[in-house]
Amino acid sequence: MEVIEKLKTYRSSVDISSNKYLMVPIFIFFALLIFALIRSPILVSQSGIGSAIMLTAPLILTTYALTFIAMAGRGGVDLSIGPFMGFINVSSIQLYAAGYLQTPIGWFVYAIAMGLIWQLFYALIVCFVRVSPIIVSLAGYLAFAGINIVILPRPGGIAPDWLLPWGEGFTILNPIFLLMILATILFYIITHTAFWGHLKLMGSDERAAFTSGVKIHLVRIVAHMIAGIFAALSAICFTALVGSGDPLQGTKYTLLGITALVLGGASLAGGRGGAFGAILGALNLYLINYILVTFRFERLQSFVSDLSYGAVLVIALLVSLILPYVTRVTKGLSVMVFFHSNGICWIVCYATSSL
Repeated sequence: MEVIEKLKTYRSSVDISSNKYLMVPIFIFFALLIFALIRSPILVSQSGIGSAIMLTAPLILTTYALTFIAMAGRGGVDLSIGPFMGFINVSSIQLYAAGYLQTPIGWFVYAIAMGLIWQLFYALIVCFVRVSPIIVSLAGYLAFAGINIVILPRPGGIAPDWLLPWGEGFTILNPIFLLMILATILFYIITHTAFWGHLKLMGSDERAAFTSGVKIHLVRIVAHMIAGIFAALSAICFTALVGSGDPLQGTKYTLLGITALVLGGASLAGGRGGAFGAILGALNLYLINYILVTFRFERLQSFVSDLSYGAVLVIALLVSLILPYVTRVTKGLSVMVFFHSNGICWIVCYATSSL
């Protein structure tokens, strides 16, 4: 009963403003979307949306995984997630070439099993050996980066025939989109369980959660294992995207995932985050890159993209400093009302600029 009362008190104190952090990413999203449409309207065509789904799916799923780990608190952000995705990618490709993992079921079982094993090991080290999460994740980053090179020294191999069409991105209703829908449904189901309430409470104040009777070690372990499932699904989407094995490309998803996490309004200190914010953060990064491509920077494209990601991240962090003020001013205003009103305003702006 004490745990229930504590959770009720916690929810009553934060539920009114718990989603107000989404106002910043919503505003950034619509601003970038309209600017992208002005630069290149093909974005809203079937091929444009299909391509967006294909390119953002690995990043969205990566951000889902990072959200659960960050929500647990202690400043835990899994730096190893990029190289770990690369590990699943290159090991799956090599096993497939050796005659294993010949079916989709086998491929998914292997990827999810690897995700669960690594995140369970990670969580046990953090909980019982009491090593800082950032140290464990950094060690994992370096270890997997090296292991990937050993498994596959250079990009090569080929994905199975059933997986290759997933990365074509010519249509909106493709297997990757369906996988994304199922993953998002799973995320929202989890948010309606007692576990989610315990996770938010633990991330906001671990000592209060412990004194309230929350089994913090169990909650942290479960959060990591859920993150392992999403990381595995992200690795499969990444494999479909590249169509082969790549020991280096996956490492970029660590920086991209953390940036998307922050752009989506999640707190790196724990206790705040969600699927909608993760999607917004990933889409914002995609729109930034989409806009930059239209300017044709050629050889400077990669440099300008990284610079822009960093600049937008800093701006988002600075804007988040005024969130307490925004929360007071917009008290009682629904985030979805803000979302729809922003959409209408930006659509009017776009229509006016197109005339």
